[in-house]
Amino acid sequence: MVTKATHNTRSQGGQPRHQVIEGFLQAMSADRALALNTIAAYRRDLTDAAAFFAAHNTAFDNCDANHVRALLADWHERGFAARSVARRLSALRQFMIWMVEERLRPDNPCRWIDNPKLPTPLPKHLSEDEMVALIVAAGQLTPLAEAQRAVALLEILYATGLRVSELMRLTVDQFRRNPDSLMVVGKGGRERLVPLGAAAKQAANAWLEVRDQTHQLSEFMFPATHSDAAMTRHQFSALLKRLAIAANIAPHRVSPHIVRHSFATHMLNRGADLRSLQTLLGHADIATTQIYTSTRPDRLAGLVGAAHPLARDRQGE
Repeated sequence: MVTKATHNTRSQGGQPRHQVIEGFLQAMSADRALALNTIAAYRRDLTDAAAFFAAHNTAFDNCDANHVRALLADWHERGFAARSVARRLSALRQFMIWMVEERLRPDNPCRWIDNPKLPTPLPKHLSEDEMVALIVAAGQLTPLAEAQRAVALLEILYATGLRVSELMRLTVDQFRRNPDSLMVVGKGGRERLVPLGAAAKQAANAWLEVRDQTHQLSEFMFPATHSDAAMTRHQFSALLKRLAIAANIAPHRVSPHIVRHSFATHMLNRGADLRSLQTLLGHADIATTQIYTSTRPDRLAGLVGAAHPLARDRQGE
């Protein structure tokens, strides 16, 4: 492992290197209005990089791509996570672009450096009990019309796993005949049929009775409170935050997309197969759906034990 050198004042394009870093930070602060914490992180990352280059007899104004690769290797050896390395490389990349623009060096040595591969984040979801608590909280809103609208929104979203944009575009005509399923147009104009379920149908019918008294001219199933236009995703997100507080759930854990993730995770946990889940969610590629298997590896192991013929045959051995 390379030992980090102490800070010195080696020149960068005729200036002490700390002055070059500060010049870059001042430019970023002025051009992008970066937060103080971001500026401080850039300063730490660039000072650390400068010390590494100095230990290898180079500097910001004459290092090359091999020096940058060695720096990345050093960060990995020092135990930095891939996300931290990516952040540090991003700071260095922007710094080098600025140096080229300021004619402090002729080229950008980060140009051909690939970003480290980041781990795919697991989809966040609520528990089944938390989803029930949200729906209960929705039913306790006042006035009654707001409660029925909130319950219908949640029941339909949780029953179908729709994207929030798909939910907001639902029309009242789609619910007039008490349908068992809905035809939804998703990304890329792809159509899919999603079943509603008894609870969602009941909630939709209860909301329809109230909705028709106040929004007769709107084509949307869920108009905005004081308009015939469709409810916006921002308005729905704000409603979910209110319900989260009422249900004693941290508001940052609740959003329309997290309800969609909860639908997918709970379906998979209760035995849904990936292909069916892919169809319900409207994913073009099953690889997108497979991320949900990472949330419950124990379920997959149990599935093999319960479904594989040899596993069942040998249970009695």
